[in-house]
Amino acid sequence: MELPEAFRSRTKEILGDEYEAFEKALQGVSPTSIRRNEHKLNLCPRGENVPWCKSGYYLSDRPSFTMDPLIHGGAYYVQEASSMFLEQVFAQLVEQDSPRVLDLCAAPGGKSTHLASLLNGHGLLVSNEVIRTRAKILSENLTKWGAPNVVVTNNDPKDFSHLKGFFDLVFVDAPCSGEGMFRKDPQSITEWTVDNVKLCSERQRRIVADIFPTLKSEGILVYSTCTYNREEDEENVKWMAENLGAEVLPLNLDGSWGVSTSGLGYHFYPHKTKGEGFFLAVLRKTEDESEFRIRFSKEKENNKIAVPDVVRTWLTHPDNYKIWSNADSFYAIPAKQEAYIKALKAELNVIQSGVSLGCLKGKDVLPDESLALSWIINKRAFETVDLEWKDAIAFLKKDNILLPDSGKGWVMVQFEGVPLGFAKNLGNRVNNAYPQEWRIRMEVDASKYAPFFSFEK
Repeated sequence: MELPEAFRSRTKEILGDEYEAFEKALQGVSPTSIRRNEHKLNLCPRGENVPWCKSGYYLSDRPSFTMDPLIHGGAYYVQEASSMFLEQVFAQLVEQDSPRVLDLCAAPGGKSTHLASLLNGHGLLVSNEVIRTRAKILSENLTKWGAPNVVVTNNDPKDFSHLKGFFDLVFVDAPCSGEGMFRKDPQSITEWTVDNVKLCSERQRRIVADIFPTLKSEGILVYSTCTYNREEDEENVKWMAENLGAEVLPLNLDGSWGVSTSGLGYHFYPHKTKGEGFFLAVLRKTEDESEFRIRFSKEKENNKIAVPDVVRTWLTHPDNYKIWSNADSFYAIPAKQEAYIKALKAELNVIQSGVSLGCLKGKDVLPDESLALSWIINKRAFETVDLEWKDAIAFLKKDNILLPDSGKGWVMVQFEGVPLGFAKNLGNRVNNAYPQEWRIRMEVDASKYAPFFSFEK
């Protein structure tokens, strides 16, 4: 790995005598880590726990994740271990039972799925991505994760300007120069320049300045990058504190974690922690901000259709959700968040909210894929069948499968107890309802399937 000389000299100024160990670590193998979805899988993988994240684990090697049906069912997420550190913000600083949270730069979904787990179905998570194609990937990953209290938006930070004082917490994982990804993504080395660092720093300040008014008084801003330099990290945090009305908050650290602190934030260096380069700072808003007030408007009933009774039986606690229709489709959102979700739809480009339950097709009600993957499905409402690996992969490729031992009608297919989706058994054949845009396209190689969870038969 040939590092730019300007990067080497600048980083030496920061690390001093530690620089040689740092550069040696960059020549090593990037560790592989996952975070388990505790709503879907009770088993822990074979591997070392990520010390700052209770559901995070290191794997001994990197398997072919596409060959594992469990990842398609949202049973775990492949995420860089350092970025799982945001869990400590929740554990140490979040006191609200039902906070409203914004993940501003959310794609592809690592931090948002983590935040969804930390919220555990309470409060509201708004996951935003400015680039449309990446927003679709974000939406898919959050659908597979299954949390019901999530809204996905596709907006520029400035579009949130009317939501002053709306959020209790705002997470800004800012677009950066990518220094912390040099080991994992060598291409980022060729794109690094001192000028780009400066441009990134200026853009990061604009992003934070645009979104800061949406934070309540005493609300918490979490700012993170995957860089080491002071311009994008400490100097930006100092600028936020001095110009936006905020104070830097400390976190309690276990010394064995190897996390470094400068007093303005926390650095993860690959020679000291098992993970890639990462920086995180926490600030509390000190200036007064007017509280967001919901403007209620009478809901139009045009084109509304009655929700079939059977749809309510598909949910474990239907009274906890507002079930509404849009044309011939049905959706569920947490009843306590209904007014806030309506407010978001009035201001933003919302591409997903809550759980899509199904739709009418003639006299039939067809269950939706997102229902099968959600935390709120009543499994007793459907016949379920556990597929062997070969058939599970065939289902995920949207190939033909057979269910000779199942009754006719809708069947929820699973792998090791984790739902993958729906199929309609017609007796002599099966209609595979897995979404066409999600199907596995690569060639299947059974030798590449190496399960790292221990299942007992």
